[in-house]
Amino acid sequence: MSANGGTRAIVAALLANVGIAVTKFVAFLLTGSSSMLAESIHSVADSGNQGLLLLGGKRAKRAATPEHPFGYGRERYIYAFIVSIVLFSLGGLFALYEAYHKWSDPHGISSWQWVPVTVLVAAIGMESFSFRTAIKESNHIRGNQSWVRFIRRAKAPELPVVLLEDFGALVGLVFALFGVGMTLMTGNGEWDAVGTGMIGVLLVVIAIVLAIETKSLLLGEGAEASDLAAIERAVTDGPEVERIIHMKTLYLGPEELMVAAKIGVPPCENAHELARGINAVEARIRAAVPIARVIYLEPDVYSVAADRAGSGAAADTAVPQPQDVSGEAAGQSGS
Repeated sequence: MSANGGTRAIVAALLANVGIAVTKFVAFLLTGSSSMLAESIHSVADSGNQGLLLLGGKRAKRAATPEHPFGYGRERYIYAFIVSIVLFSLGGLFALYEAYHKWSDPHGISSWQWVPVTVLVAAIGMESFSFRTAIKESNHIRGNQSWVRFIRRAKAPELPVVLLEDFGALVGLVFALFGVGMTLMTGNGEWDAVGTGMIGVLLVVIAIVLAIETKSLLLGEGAEASDLAAIERAVTDGPEVERIIHMKTLYLGPEELMVAAKIGVPPCENAHELARGINAVEARIRAAVPIARVIYLEPDVYSVAADRAGSGAAADTAVPQPQDVSGEAAGQSGS
Protein backbone atom coordinates (compact mmCIF):
# COMPACT_ATOMS: atom_id res chain seq x y z
CA MET A 1 0.00 0.00 0.00
CA SER A 2 2.67 2.55 1.02
CA ALA A 3 4.94 1.74 -1.94
CA ASN A 4 2.15 2.03 -4.53
CA GLY A 5 0.71 5.13 -2.87
CA GLY A 6 4.16 6.70 -2.72
CA THR A 7 4.70 6.05 -6.42
CA ARG A 8 1.35 7.62 -7.36
CA ALA A 9 2.14 10.70 -5.27
CA ILE A 10 5.61 11.00 -6.83
CA VAL A 11 4.29 10.71 -10.40
CA ALA A 12 1.57 13.30 -9.73
CA ALA A 13 4.14 15.70 -8.25
CA LEU A 14 6.56 15.10 -11.13
CA LEU A 15 3.97 15.85 -13.82
CA ALA A 16 2.81 18.97 -12.00
CA ASN A 17 6.33 20.29 -11.41
CA VAL A 18 7.52 19.78 -14.99
CA GLY A 19 4.57 21.79 -16.31
CA ILE A 20 4.96 24.44 -13.62
CA ALA A 21 8.73 24.77 -14.20
CA VAL A 22 8.24 25.46 -17.92
CA THR A 23 5.55 28.12 -17.40
CA LYS A 24 7.51 29.81 -14.61
CA PHE A 25 10.66 30.00 -16.70
CA VAL A 26 8.78 31.49 -19.62
CA ALA A 27 7.31 34.06 -17.23
CA PHE A 28 10.82 34.91 -15.97
CA LEU A 29 12.12 35.41 -19.52
CA LEU A 30 9.24 37.78 -20.27
CA THR A 31 9.34 39.79 -17.03
CA GLY A 32 12.80 39.40 -15.50
CA SER A 33 11.23 38.75 -12.08
CA SER A 34 13.66 37.19 -9.58
CA SER A 35 10.77 35.57 -7.74
CA MET A 36 9.78 33.82 -10.96
CA LEU A 37 13.38 32.67 -11.51
CA ALA A 38 13.64 31.35 -7.95
CA GLU A 39 10.35 29.51 -8.37
CA SER A 40 11.50 28.12 -11.74
CA ILE A 41 14.64 26.67 -10.16
CA HIS A 42 12.54 25.42 -7.24
CA SER A 43 10.26 23.50 -9.61
CA VAL A 44 13.24 22.13 -11.58
CA ALA A 45 14.79 20.93 -8.31
CA ASP A 46 11.50 19.34 -7.25
CA SER A 47 11.19 17.56 -10.61
CA GLY A 48 14.71 16.20 -10.24
CA ASN A 49 13.94 15.13 -6.68
CA GLN A 50 10.90 13.16 -7.78
CA GLY A 51 13.06 11.47 -10.40
CA LEU A 52 15.54 10.53 -7.67
CA LEU A 53 12.76 9.07 -5.50
CA LEU A 54 11.52 6.94 -8.40
CA LEU A 55 15.07 5.77 -9.11
CA GLY A 56 15.61 4.92 -5.44
CA GLY A 57 12.39 2.91 -5.33
CA LYS A 58 13.43 0.93 -8.41
CA ARG A 59 16.96 0.20 -7.17
CA ALA A 60 15.67 -0.86 -3.75
CA LYS A 61 13.81 -3.77 -5.37
CA ARG A 62 17.03 -5.53 -6.40
CA ALA A 63 17.50 -9.02 -5.01
CA ALA A 64 19.90 -9.66 -2.15
CA THR A 65 23.48 -10.58 -3.02
CA PRO A 66 26.35 -12.16 -1.03
CA GLU A 67 27.81 -8.66 -0.66
CA HIS A 68 24.45 -7.24 0.48
CA PRO A 69 22.70 -10.22 2.12
CA PHE A 70 19.82 -8.14 3.49
CA GLY A 71 19.02 -6.60 0.12
CA TYR A 72 18.84 -2.97 -0.98
CA GLY A 73 15.69 -1.74 0.75
CA ARG A 74 17.49 1.06 2.60
CA GLU A 75 18.64 2.55 -0.71
CA ARG A 76 15.31 4.41 -0.69
CA TYR A 77 16.59 6.29 2.38
CA ILE A 78 19.81 7.25 0.58
CA TYR A 79 17.96 8.82 -2.34
CA ALA A 80 15.62 10.64 0.04
CA PHE A 81 18.70 12.09 1.78
CA ILE A 82 20.10 13.20 -1.59
CA VAL A 83 16.77 14.94 -2.24
CA SER A 84 17.24 17.03 0.91
CA ILE A 85 20.73 18.07 -0.27
CA VAL A 86 19.44 19.04 -3.73
CA LEU A 87 16.56 21.02 -2.22
CA PHE A 88 18.98 22.83 0.13
CA SER A 89 21.65 23.69 -2.45
CA LEU A 90 19.87 24.02 -5.80
CA GLY A 91 16.59 25.34 -4.38
CA GLY A 92 17.24 27.23 -1.15
CA LEU A 93 20.75 28.62 -1.61
CA PHE A 94 20.11 29.67 -5.21
CA ALA A 95 16.98 31.56 -4.16
CA LEU A 96 18.89 33.35 -1.38
CA TYR A 97 21.64 34.28 -3.84
CA GLU A 98 19.10 35.58 -6.35
CA ALA A 99 17.39 37.59 -3.60
CA TYR A 100 20.71 39.24 -2.69
CA HIS A 101 21.43 39.96 -6.35
CA LYS A 102 17.99 41.50 -6.93
CA TRP A 103 18.21 43.56 -3.71
CA SER A 104 21.56 44.97 -4.89
CA ASP A 105 20.08 45.92 -8.27
CA PRO A 106 16.30 46.29 -7.86
CA HIS A 107 14.10 46.97 -10.85
CA GLY A 108 10.40 46.74 -11.36
CA ILE A 109 8.38 44.69 -13.86
CA SER A 110 7.83 46.97 -16.83
CA SER A 111 6.49 44.56 -19.45
CA TRP A 112 4.13 41.59 -19.57
CA GLN A 113 2.90 42.58 -16.13
CA TRP A 114 -0.05 40.20 -16.21
CA VAL A 115 2.09 37.12 -16.97
CA PRO A 116 3.67 36.40 -13.54
CA VAL A 117 0.39 36.73 -11.66
CA THR A 118 -1.42 34.48 -14.17
CA VAL A 119 1.37 31.89 -14.07
CA LEU A 120 1.53 31.87 -10.27
CA VAL A 121 -2.24 31.45 -9.89
CA ALA A 122 -2.20 28.58 -12.41
CA ALA A 123 0.78 27.03 -10.63
CA ILE A 124 -1.05 27.17 -7.30
CA GLY A 125 -3.89 25.20 -8.92
CA MET A 126 -1.55 22.52 -10.35
CA GLU A 127 0.46 22.27 -7.13
CA SER A 128 -2.76 21.93 -5.12
CA PHE A 129 -3.67 18.88 -7.22
CA SER A 130 -0.30 17.31 -6.47
CA PHE A 131 -0.59 18.13 -2.77
CA ARG A 132 -4.11 16.69 -2.64
CA THR A 133 -2.83 13.43 -4.18
CA ALA A 134 -0.03 13.20 -1.60
CA ILE A 135 -2.51 13.81 1.25
CA LYS A 136 -4.93 11.20 -0.11
CA GLU A 137 -2.24 8.53 -0.43
CA SER A 138 -0.76 9.37 2.99
CA ASN A 139 -4.15 9.01 4.67
CA HIS A 140 -4.22 5.33 3.65
CA ILE A 141 -1.35 4.60 6.05
CA ARG A 142 -1.35 7.57 8.44
CA GLY A 143 -4.14 6.23 10.66
CA ASN A 144 -4.87 8.52 13.60
CA GLN A 145 -1.37 10.02 13.71
CA SER A 146 -0.93 13.76 13.47
CA TRP A 147 0.74 15.02 10.31
CA VAL A 148 3.87 16.00 12.24
CA ARG A 149 4.16 12.55 13.79
CA PHE A 150 3.49 10.87 10.44
CA ILE A 151 6.31 12.81 8.76
CA ARG A 152 8.66 12.12 11.67
CA ARG A 153 7.85 8.42 12.13
CA ALA A 154 7.04 7.15 8.62
CA LYS A 155 9.47 4.45 7.52
CA ALA A 156 8.72 4.87 3.80
CA PRO A 157 10.42 8.18 2.90
CA GLU A 158 8.60 8.98 -0.36
CA LEU A 159 5.29 10.26 1.01
CA PRO A 160 6.80 12.55 3.70
CA VAL A 161 9.24 13.95 1.14
CA VAL A 162 6.49 14.67 -1.42
CA LEU A 163 4.24 16.13 1.29
CA LEU A 164 6.92 18.54 2.47
CA GLU A 165 7.94 19.45 -1.08
CA ASP A 166 4.37 20.12 -2.14
CA PHE A 167 3.64 22.10 1.01
CA GLY A 168 6.81 24.11 0.49
CA ALA A 169 5.91 24.67 -3.16
CA LEU A 170 2.46 26.02 -2.28
CA VAL A 171 3.81 28.35 0.39
CA GLY A 172 6.62 29.41 -1.94
CA LEU A 173 4.10 30.29 -4.64
CA VAL A 174 2.25 32.48 -2.15
CA PHE A 175 5.53 34.19 -1.27
CA ALA A 176 6.29 34.72 -4.97
CA LEU A 177 2.79 36.10 -5.54
CA PHE A 178 3.35 38.50 -2.65
CA GLY A 179 6.70 39.69 -4.01
CA VAL A 180 5.45 40.08 -7.57
CA GLY A 181 2.18 41.69 -6.50
CA MET A 182 3.90 44.28 -4.30
CA THR A 183 6.42 45.00 -7.08
CA LEU A 184 3.61 45.60 -9.58
CA MET A 185 1.72 47.86 -7.16
CA THR A 186 4.70 49.94 -6.00
CA GLY A 187 7.08 49.68 -8.94
CA ASN A 188 9.82 48.86 -6.39
CA GLY A 189 11.86 45.76 -7.31
CA GLU A 190 13.01 45.31 -3.71
CA TRP A 191 9.66 43.63 -2.97
CA ASP A 192 10.53 41.03 -5.60
CA ALA A 193 13.82 40.44 -3.77
CA VAL A 194 11.95 40.07 -0.46
CA GLY A 195 9.64 37.42 -1.95
CA THR A 196 12.63 35.58 -3.39
CA GLY A 197 14.42 35.65 -0.03
CA MET A 198 11.34 34.26 1.73
CA ILE A 199 11.28 31.38 -0.77
CA GLY A 200 14.96 30.67 -0.11
CA VAL A 201 14.54 30.58 3.68
CA LEU A 202 11.52 28.30 3.34
CA LEU A 203 13.36 25.81 1.13
CA VAL A 204 16.40 25.73 3.42
CA VAL A 205 14.20 24.99 6.46
CA ILE A 206 12.35 22.18 4.66
CA ALA A 207 15.63 20.72 3.41
CA ILE A 208 17.05 20.67 6.96
CA VAL A 209 13.92 18.91 8.29
CA LEU A 210 14.16 16.30 5.53
CA ALA A 211 17.87 15.77 6.16
CA ILE A 212 17.32 15.21 9.89
CA GLU A 213 14.53 12.70 9.37
CA THR A 214 16.23 10.73 6.60
CA LYS A 215 19.50 10.67 8.55
CA SER A 216 17.68 8.88 11.37
CA LEU A 217 16.38 6.27 8.89
CA LEU A 218 19.85 5.82 7.42
CA LEU A 219 21.35 5.22 10.86
CA GLY A 220 18.73 2.53 11.50
CA GLU A 221 15.44 2.72 13.37
CA GLY A 222 13.72 0.00 15.37
CA ALA A 223 10.08 -1.04 15.36
CA GLU A 224 7.34 1.29 16.56
CA ALA A 225 6.07 0.73 20.11
CA SER A 226 2.83 -0.88 18.86
CA ASP A 227 4.70 -3.35 16.62
CA LEU A 228 7.21 -4.05 19.36
CA ALA A 229 4.41 -4.89 21.80
CA ALA A 230 2.76 -7.14 19.18
CA ILE A 231 6.04 -9.01 18.64
CA GLU A 232 6.52 -9.47 22.39
CA ARG A 233 3.01 -10.90 22.75
CA ALA A 234 3.57 -13.22 19.80
CA VAL A 235 6.80 -14.55 21.30
CA THR A 236 5.35 -15.29 24.74
CA ASP A 237 1.79 -16.32 23.81
CA GLY A 238 2.64 -20.03 23.60
CA PRO A 239 4.30 -22.54 25.91
CA GLU A 240 7.51 -22.54 23.84
CA VAL A 241 8.97 -19.42 25.52
CA GLU A 242 9.05 -18.50 29.20
CA ARG A 243 10.33 -14.98 28.70
CA ILE A 244 12.28 -12.65 26.44
CA ILE A 245 15.80 -12.15 27.75
CA HIS A 246 16.50 -9.35 25.31
CA MET A 247 15.34 -8.32 21.84
CA LYS A 248 16.36 -5.86 19.14
CA THR A 249 14.58 -4.80 15.95
CA LEU A 250 15.84 -2.95 12.88
CA TYR A 251 14.22 -1.74 9.66
CA LEU A 252 16.15 -3.20 6.71
CA GLY A 253 13.92 -1.13 4.44
CA PRO A 254 10.55 0.61 4.64
CA GLU A 255 8.68 -2.70 4.38
CA GLU A 256 11.12 -5.18 5.94
CA LEU A 257 11.80 -5.51 9.66
CA MET A 258 14.49 -7.66 11.27
CA VAL A 259 13.82 -9.18 14.71
CA ALA A 260 16.64 -10.67 16.79
CA ALA A 261 15.94 -12.01 20.27
CA LYS A 262 17.41 -14.23 22.96
CA ILE A 263 14.56 -16.18 24.52
CA GLY A 264 14.31 -18.21 27.69
CA VAL A 265 12.90 -21.65 26.88
CA PRO A 266 11.83 -24.51 29.15
CA PRO A 267 13.85 -27.76 29.16
CA CYS A 268 13.31 -29.80 25.99
CA GLU A 269 13.75 -33.50 25.43
CA ASN A 270 15.49 -33.15 22.06
CA ALA A 271 16.53 -30.70 19.35
CA HIS A 272 13.50 -31.48 17.18
CA GLU A 273 11.14 -30.32 19.92
CA LEU A 274 13.15 -27.12 20.37
CA ALA A 275 13.17 -26.45 16.60
CA ARG A 276 9.40 -26.97 16.34
CA GLY A 277 8.87 -24.49 19.18
CA ILE A 278 11.05 -21.84 17.53
CA ASN A 279 9.27 -22.32 14.20
CA ALA A 280 5.92 -21.83 15.96
CA VAL A 281 7.15 -18.60 17.56
CA GLU A 282 8.42 -17.28 14.21
CA ALA A 283 5.06 -18.03 12.59
CA ARG A 284 3.23 -16.09 15.33
CA ILE A 285 5.58 -13.11 14.90
CA ARG A 286 4.98 -12.96 11.14
CA ALA A 287 1.24 -13.25 11.65
CA ALA A 288 1.26 -10.39 14.18
CA VAL A 289 3.65 -8.10 12.25
CA PRO A 290 3.81 -9.14 8.55
CA ILE A 291 6.78 -6.91 7.75
CA ALA A 292 8.90 -8.91 10.26
CA ARG A 293 10.45 -10.98 7.47
CA VAL A 294 13.92 -11.62 8.92
CA ILE A 295 13.80 -13.31 12.34
CA TYR A 296 16.65 -14.67 14.44
CA LEU A 297 15.77 -16.40 17.72
CA GLU A 298 18.47 -17.66 20.07
CA PRO A 299 17.14 -20.13 22.67
CA ASP A 300 18.69 -20.13 26.15
CA VAL A 301 17.82 -20.95 29.73
CA TYR A 302 17.00 -17.92 31.82
CA SER A 303 18.75 -17.41 35.14
CA VAL A 304 17.91 -14.75 37.71
CA ALA A 305 21.44 -14.87 39.07
CA ALA A 306 22.94 -14.45 35.60
CA ASP A 307 20.48 -11.64 34.89
CA ARG A 308 21.64 -9.77 37.96
CA ALA A 309 25.23 -10.34 36.91
CA GLY A 310 24.45 -8.78 33.55
CA SER A 311 24.26 -11.73 31.13
CA GLY A 312 20.63 -12.80 31.60
CA ALA A 313 21.12 -16.43 30.69
CA ALA A 314 23.24 -19.42 31.56
CA ALA A 315 23.08 -22.77 29.86
CA ASP A 316 23.94 -24.69 33.00
CA THR A 317 21.20 -23.16 35.15
CA ALA A 318 18.98 -25.77 36.80
CA VAL A 319 15.48 -24.28 36.74
CA PRO A 320 14.33 -21.13 34.92
CA GLN A 321 12.55 -18.54 37.03
CA PRO A 322 9.42 -17.09 35.34
CA GLN A 323 9.11 -13.33 35.32
CA ASP A 324 6.83 -10.79 33.65
CA VAL A 325 7.69 -10.02 30.05
CA SER A 326 8.54 -6.36 29.59
CA GLY A 327 10.36 -6.48 26.27
CA GLU A 328 13.39 -4.80 27.82
CA ALA A 329 16.13 -6.95 29.27
CA ALA A 330 18.20 -6.02 32.27
CA GLY A 331 21.23 -7.50 30.52
CA GLN A 332 21.86 -6.52 26.92
CA SER A 333 24.88 -8.63 26.03
CA GLY A 334 24.51 -11.65 23.76
CA SER A 335 26.27 -14.96 24.03
